[in-house]
Amino acid sequence: MIASHPLRTAISEEMHVRRLPRFAAPCRLMQVVTVLGEKQGDAARRHVEALAETGRARVPIADKYAVLELGDTTLVWERHTEFASYTLLREGPFDAPFDPGHFEPRLTALLADMPGEVLRATQIAVVARGAPDPTPAACEAWFSSEATVVCDVADGAARVLSDFRLHADGYGRLLVLDRDLAGDEPAQLVQRLQELGNYRNVALLGLPLAQRLTPAVTGLEIRLADLTRAVSERTSEDDRLLDELTFLSAELARLVADTRYRMSATRAYAQLSGDRLASLRIGGVRGHQTLADFTERRLTPAVRTCDSFSARLEDLSQRAAWTSELLRTRIDIALAKQNRDLLTSMDRRTHLQLRLQQTVEGLSVVAISYYLIALLGYVFHAVPGLPHDAAMAAAVPLVLAGVTLALWKLRRGLHD
Repeated sequence: MIASHPLRTAISEEMHVRRLPRFAAPCRLMQVVTVLGEKQGDAARRHVEALAETGRARVPIADKYAVLELGDTTLVWERHTEFASYTLLREGPFDAPFDPGHFEPRLTALLADMPGEVLRATQIAVVARGAPDPTPAACEAWFSSEATVVCDVADGAARVLSDFRLHADGYGRLLVLDRDLAGDEPAQLVQRLQELGNYRNVALLGLPLAQRLTPAVTGLEIRLADLTRAVSERTSEDDRLLDELTFLSAELARLVADTRYRMSATRAYAQLSGDRLASLRIGGVRGHQTLADFTERRLTPAVRTCDSFSARLEDLSQRAAWTSELLRTRIDIALAKQNRDLLTSMDRRTHLQLRLQQTVEGLSVVAISYYLIALLGYVFHAVPGLPHDAAMAAAVPLVLAGVTLALWKLRRGLHD
């Protein structure tokens, strides 16, 4: 028996999740995308488990994927890093392509107590091959005429119509005309179209954040410029400047921490949107903007705005670090000068203390000699017949020489 890697099963299952079951036109779908918080992933799974009690699981409920059969409606649940999608699928002919009542009562049960906040909700109608194309009047009733996107996809095997707007019922609308789709192609096409829209919307979450914080970044840039100019002035107060630079650096660190993930996610989801757009193999229809035109016209500037915002933060952080380094260098130089002056002063004081000590030592020789001669005087008085004054006079140079020699040897011994 072979020894499998602990993640072998999980990796194998990962390759089979996030796909729609095969279906054939005509078909109606509805997808609701909710943004999940850090602690709502388990709540989303429990919500799906509650729905499974009224049907059966075609694909067992896992951490990230499940397919449930709820009567004549199929529910596909997918959990992503920060959002989850719920797709209702119902095959068969339909009269109104964009009537939410087509999915009742399953839709009401799905929306009840759904965790997270709805980011995108779309009704999708797939029209069977050979069915007549919708009339201009019908298109005007379903979509906004000045913003309708019409293009061929899958090398002309299908045509897509949408205005990508929220309508009065709270849903977007997507019409897919089957021209020559076969097998899994309808499911793959709808999934790519929805992933394009979902990734595009999640990528755009970074734009309002960048726009809202741009004035704050501009204010920090102006303040840093003023501080840098103050650092170059010799009369500035270094302690005050250092405090302000520390506060500015802390504000920058907070902004970077609050926005780094969102800006990185914007770049990642924008790249995924571009990949899905390329996989659709879009062809133009004369007189209408294509899906690529619609996506790139707004997504590309939004992503570049977020990239510019991140670059400004990074540049500002680097400039703040340089200014702080310059100020700290100036403070270190000032401290070095103070230490040099202090050492010079200490050296001068040491020299003065040495001179004073030498003076005191000279006075000590005189004092010690004086007391020794006085003691010798008592000795000389006790000796009969000794001339007292002459003996005292003769002893003075000898005592001075002896005391001086003794102190010199003592100082030399201490020095060694």
